[in-house]
Amino acid sequence: VQLQASGGGLVQAGGSLRLSCAASGRTTSSYNMGWFRQAPGKEREFVAGISWRITTTYYADSVKDRFTISRDNAKNTVYLQMDNMKPEDAAVHYCATDRTRFGILTMTPIDYDYWGHGTLVTVSS
Repeated sequence: VQLQASGGGLVQAGGSLRLSCAASGRTTSSYNMGWFRQAPGKEREFVAGISWRITTTYYADSVKDRFTISRDNAKNTVYLQMDNMKPEDAAVHYCATDRTRFGILTMTPIDYDYWGHGTLVTVSS
């Protein structure tokens, strides 16, 4: 299973970026998908998750009402639209797939088994 994250870059505070994560080797339509991020010197943290049925989404409090997670199962791709970005959003952002087929959506990294290499997001103030 390979996850390829893209779309990171440099953005000014208040700006927007859209991250994409394309999966291969697994039909991700049966798996929950999540976005996590890790800033230098900090632990990896949950950002957003979307259920395999696309009926449920979870967001970290820090990104609620600013970020939107979505998925296109036909393209095996999950997206993270990031609006009104803040300097504290700067981090390497990773996508991941749930280890359990048809599982319950969680925010815990240990529940995800395959991870992309990450895409760097930098926010200037």
